[in-house]
Amino acid sequence: MNEIHSEKEKNMRKNFDIIHGNPRQCLFAMVLPMMAAMFLNMAYNLVDSLWIGNLLGESAYAALTAATPILLLLNSIAMGATNGVAILLSQAIGAGETRRTRTILFTSFILSIVFSLGMTGLLEGMVSPLLRFLQVPSELYEMTCLYLRIYLIGYGAVYLYCYFAAVLRSFGDTVFQMLAMLVCTVLNGALDPLLIHGFGLQGAAAATVLSQGICLGFMVCYLRKKALFSFHAADWSGKELGTICLKSLPAAFQQSIPAISTSVLTAIVSGFGVTALAAYGVAGKLELLLFYPAMSFQMVLTTIVGQCIGAGRRDRAWVYCKTALLWGGGLLIILSCGVVGLAHPLSELFVDSKAVAEVVAGYFQVVSVGYLFNMETNCFLGAVNGMGHPGRSMLCMVLYYLIIRIPLACLLSSAGLNGIWAAVLCSHVAAVVTACLLARGLASRKKSPI
Repeated sequence: MNEIHSEKEKNMRKNFDIIHGNPRQCLFAMVLPMMAAMFLNMAYNLVDSLWIGNLLGESAYAALTAATPILLLLNSIAMGATNGVAILLSQAIGAGETRRTRTILFTSFILSIVFSLGMTGLLEGMVSPLLRFLQVPSELYEMTCLYLRIYLIGYGAVYLYCYFAAVLRSFGDTVFQMLAMLVCTVLNGALDPLLIHGFGLQGAAAATVLSQGICLGFMVCYLRKKALFSFHAADWSGKELGTICLKSLPAAFQQSIPAISTSVLTAIVSGFGVTALAAYGVAGKLELLLFYPAMSFQMVLTTIVGQCIGAGRRDRAWVYCKTALLWGGGLLIILSCGVVGLAHPLSELFVDSKAVAEVVAGYFQVVSVGYLFNMETNCFLGAVNGMGHPGRSMLCMVLYYLIIRIPLACLLSSAGLNGIWAAVLCSHVAAVVTACLLARGLASRKKSPI
């Protein structure tokens, strides 16, 4: 059995020869499908927003916006924790440690099931306190609460999807994640109008749960057919469980920090009324065009750098990092110009309100260049994670998202919405400086060129 799985791992790695291949070609071979999957995920979320905004109106869209911070937090925990698994798995694969690879796979799989079910039960009981913390307006409270309770039913499927996607990514396969998201997006787009007409905002939540469950089933079928790995009780390891937790917990918190920040900013913005809250929700949806490419580069670099470190090729790791900084930065300049320039008409696709569109346009005019800094930050942090230091990345993000952004937003909110937007921009500047210094410090300590 060991030989079978070892051979399959080798065949997978031949598709992307990370250790010896052309860095730019290998990077794009993984990043492009990952970005496509991210954009499909964005399309998935946009479908909900467009149907809700156009079929149910501004109040329902504001309720969705009020729920969004919690949804972001849940998805961020899933993506972050499973990315922690990818750190260990990539290093084991890069080092050719077949036995340890199987042990990490089985142990992390059991942990993922237990954790996702536990989170579902915990959050079902915490919906009301969370909405009170977010200061959701009374007229939106009931809609938002019901939407979240239905959504949480499918959280286990979301978590396991992220887990299997991280595992495939560790083996160099990012294509199937794109295909799975395509299926999920099409299903959600077809189910949304049908269920919204019948059940309103709660119908949109039900459509999400159904499409996520079917998407997970699609991925499980693919994994069974691919037979890249299998699970056996003998592969359980209490020692690896501790190691997985040490990597996954800081990675999950790291990925969750932007969502926590967004939750607090949502509470601050809600004080400016329903129009401001709806506009902040629209801006958040459009920002995905700029955030998802950066997240794709970070997650792929985590895998690539992890394999390079496992193979003892730290020099290759930094070549990949530099390549990502150059090409990722160029991509974000192009995308940022497009979103900032078209913010007003893009906003009206979600909510037919001139007042909302004006607030959205003002947001992007202020933040603008911050998205380029965000791409560079994600590249640096992807490299740091791949080197096995998610805890340091987490502390870095705590600094500029929680210690800098939130207090500054509270302070500048006295100047109106533009003051809050200025705080967001300042945090992006602090982010890129801090992440760059962290990555360079680690490289210098290991005597690696950068």
